[in-house]
Amino acid sequence: MRRENRTYYFSVEGDTEQWYLEWLQRTINAEPTARYTVKLDCKIQKDPVSRVKRMTVVGKTEITHIFDYESNEEKHVKEFKNTIDRMKEAQNSGKNIKYHLGYSNFTFELWMILHMNECNGVLTHRQQYLNPLNRAYGENFENLEQYKEEKNFKRILGKLTLEHVKQAVHRSETIMRRNEDLGNRLQQYKGYCYYKENPSLTVWEQIKRILQDCGIL
Repeated sequence: MRRENRTYYFSVEGDTEQWYLEWLQRTINAEPTARYTVKLDCKIQKDPVSRVKRMTVVGKTEITHIFDYESNEEKHVKEFKNTIDRMKEAQNSGKNIKYHLGYSNFTFELWMILHMNECNGVLTHRQQYLNPLNRAYGENFENLEQYKEEKNFKRILGKLTLEHVKQAVHRSETIMRRNEDLGNRLQQYKGYCYYKENPSLTVWEQIKRILQDCGIL
C-alpha cells in the first residue's frame, strides 16, 4: 500500500547538516515499517527570514533552524541571539510560520558523536570534538575540516542506521536532564529556551518527532 507523504522543513547553516538530513530522509524512506514517506525540505540558509521569503506557505508551517551555540564568548552569544531575532522576525512576517530552535552547544559535531557514544564531558573549545569523533567512527581525521569534506562525512553516514539515530535521541535527552539536575539555568530569549552550558542541544527534538510520526520510535 502506498504510504502517505509528510514534509518537514529545515534551515541549516552548512553542508554537513544538509547531508545528514538527506541521509536521514533516504534511510527513513527505505525502512519498510515506516508509517510515512518523508520529505525533509532542507535549505542551507543562515538567515531564517530569507528562508521564509522563498517559501510558498499554505496553512501553518513549522520550520526547524539547525545552528550552533559556538561558545560563551560575547561575539558568539551575540550571533546566537541575532539568529533567534531573525527566527522571531520570520514568524512575524505575515506568513503562518512557527520556527523551532535546533541548536547544538558547541556544534553539530556533538549530535554526530551521540549516534555512537556518550559525550557528557564539558569541553572548552569546539575543536575538541575531533578526538571523540575519531573514536566514535574509527577514523583518524587530522582536523575538523578534513572530517567535513564531503567524501569523508558521507563515509561516516554510511556507518549509521536508524538504531543509531534512536540512541542519539536518547543520549541527547539524558544530556538535557543532566543540565536540569545540575541546576543549570535554562536561558530564555524571545520565547526560546537553551542552556549556555556545554554540552546541551535541541537538534534532536524535531528528529525525535519525525521518528515518532513514522512509528519508528
